This record gives sequence, structure tokens and C-alpha cells, in this order.
Amino acid sequence: MRTVLLIDDDVAFRTMLQELLASHGWNVLEAHDGEEGLRVALEHKPDIILCDLLMPRVNGFQFCREVNSRRGALPDTKLVITSGSGYAIDRINALESGADEYLTKPVKPDALFRLLERLAGTRGTQTELFSAPAQMTGKSGETRVKFWGVRGSIASPGPNTVFYGGNTACVEVRADGELIILDAGTGIRELGQSLKKEFGSKPMRMTILVSHTHWDHIQGFPFFAPAYEPINKVRILAFEGPRKGLEQTLSIQMESPYFPISMQEMPGNIEFEELKSMEFDIGAVHVKAAFMNHPGVCAGFRLFTSAGSVAYFPDNELYGRFRAELGVSKTGDTARFARERDKRFLEFIQGSDIVISDAQYDSHEYPKHVGWGHSCVDDVVSLGLDAGVKQLFLFHHDPDHSDEHVAHMLASARKQVAQTDSNMIVEAAREGMEVVLKAQA
Repeated sequence: MRTVLLIDDDVAFRTMLQELLASHGWNVLEAHDGEEGLRVALEHKPDIILCDLLMPRVNGFQFCREVNSRRGALPDTKLVITSGSGYAIDRINALESGADEYLTKPVKPDALFRLLERLAGTRGTQTELFSAPAQMTGKSGETRVKFWGVRGSIASPGPNTVFYGGNTACVEVRADGELIILDAGTGIRELGQSLKKEFGSKPMRMTILVSHTHWDHIQGFPFFAPAYEPINKVRILAFEGPRKGLEQTLSIQMESPYFPISMQEMPGNIEFEELKSMEFDIGAVHVKAAFMNHPGVCAGFRLFTSAGSVAYFPDNELYGRFRAELGVSKTGDTARFARERDKRFLEFIQGSDIVISDAQYDSHEYPKHVGWGHSCVDDVVSLGLDAGVKQLFLFHHDPDHSDEHVAHMLASARKQVAQTDSNMIVEAAREGMEVVLKAQA
């Protein structure tokens, strides 16, 4: 039986939650403050802790830090902060303190149980991914997605972006014996360092899918350490751009005076392939591509793995609002064209387990950026709902958006979902975040 620990000085709330959880088969432990809660947690090692934010003696932030300082004793316990505060900054601070999730009171039972099931299903996954250097994918039948860069346009490090991260686009996917890297923004540098630490002197084989060659999607490649090791095989795939081929574009950014090492000086272990087909295979992973509405030639990819599918739409401007903002009538050929194009995007991601989508602007910002090639978050959420997506990750965060701004956009997106009967999970992608899909038995 799974165990949950409730820590809250509100006896009425704790009693209500205890009865609700017990009726759904959970073993429930209780504590009235953080000090008592820490003692109970260390003794019983619950699967999940639900801890109130504002309590006397030890508040929720302090409790999170205490638990994370004792991770050796509580390696698999997931921590959820509950609070009546709806302020985005409180959520950010709770997550920075070590919480896995933040739940606003009053707690909706259906949302609570979806969250608990999701967290209970990920026990131990953070340490499993890199525990066996000889394996590319971890456990058989699992697909693992990890974010290394989530920003768009230009890297934006600093105190206001420390939570979600300031590196540009890079996502790691491990599935069916393959290591697949989606884009080579600045986030690929830290991925490379992690891979070197994991594999040591053992050879690596990987495929990099480049959505397009705008600078924020390729500028990290010269700093990708595994590419400099002759024993590794690095395969780079992309559709040809409007002026230069893939290899030439990547080589130009490494020419003098821009970079001290040219592409020609790198080992001959890098293979470039200009994509021609909209469907291809990377080992046992089948890949479908679709062209995005973005300046130049930009593609999105959907990876079909044994554990589910992952769709990656890093830069895309949905047509409906784009054409509407340009003053196009809701009737006529142009409007029909816009609806048809958005329908194609919907069909492409239909039923995806994970969708990583451009959601750079909120509804107030978008009118000032019409035609820039990036979507309004409201439209992205609507598309995910219509397509029956299971998990939607808001991606390509604007470089001018602080962590607080991104958190507000996420809260708005979740509110939009809550107004429907959908179970779609919405998250804002953040560096270091990892998602695991498990094959159905």
C-alpha cells in the first residue's frame, strides 16, 4: 500500500484530506507541524509528503530544505507543497527549495489524485537514468525525456531565469537503445559534460535532430565535448535551409574569427545528413516530421517509441490567431487556409503522450509579435486539448521572461485546462526536468 504523509496545522483540512485519501486506498500518516513531520518522514519513509506552506516553527520552505538535506534517508520520497497562496513567486520559491510540485488550496480531488498517481509512478526515476553507464536508455521499455535548454532566441542567464533556466533549445531523448538529441542550442554543452561523466572512455553513438539552423538551435554545437572524441559517432540530421546546407551552416559558425577550432579540425566521426523524407527511422524509433510556420525551413518531429510518442514543436506560429491579427476575415479562402493548416498540426500531434511546444508569448504580448514565428500560449493549450495530448510542455521561453512571468503563464494555462473535462497535464519546461514514459503491459 502506498503511503502519504500529511503535514498541516489546519486540523479540519487534514481530517478531510485523510478521509479522502484513505477511501482511495492510501495509507495516511499525519503531523501537525514541520518538526513532527520530519521525524515521521524519516521513520516511515512515505511515498509522498503533502506539506502546508505556512506553519509555525518550521514552514514549508524550511521543511523542503530539511528533507533535501537528508535525501540519503529519503531518496524516493516526493514532496508536494500545499498552500492557499496563489502567488507565482511562492510556487517558484517552493520548487527552488526542493519541492516536486506545488498545489493551491482549495484542493480539487480529481487534480490531487492525478498528481499523486503521476508522482507515485516516478519514484526513483531521477537516479535511475544515469545509474548504468553501459546502457543508453536505462530500463527496457522506458522512454526518457530530459530538458537541457528551454529558452528561445538567445541565452538569458541571470538571477531572474535561474529556476526555468537560461540555455537555448536542447532536449535529450533515450528510447529503444537510441540516444536522440533534439536541437543543439547552448543547453547541449551541459548535456555533453554529463555524457562524458557517464560514459567515460566508452564509445557513444547519438543522433542530433536539428529543427532548423537559426542560431539559438545550433550555437551550442561547437561546445559539445563528445563530438571531439574520435571513438564517438555523432549523426546530425536536418532539412536543408533556404541558402546553405546543414554541414556548411554549422561550419560557418566555427570559422575564424568566430571560433578557434574549425569543423575541418574535428575528428572524422561526425556524419551529416540532409533529410528528404518526412518519415524515417533512428534504429527502432520511427520519426515523422512536419514543417512548422516559422521563418525559413523549420521542422517539428514526432518520435514513436515502444513506450509512447514524443512530439517536438520548438518554433511554430499557429495560423488562426496569426491571420486574425493581420485583419483577415473569419470567412473566405485565407481563413479556411488557416484553419486547415492548424488542423494539420492537430492531426500531427493527435494522441501524443508528450508534446513540447513553442509557447513564447502570452495573449497580451502576441499582437506585438505577429509574424515572428512563435505562438500564443492560449492557442497552444487549446490545440493540445483538441488533440487529446496527455502531457504538454510549454517551451521556447522568451529571453525577456523572468521565472515569475513563466510561472504566471503556466498558471493561466492550467486554469484553461481546469475549465474543461480534460486530464491533460501542463508544465513549463525547465532545465533538468525529466519525464519518463513506461510501455503499457
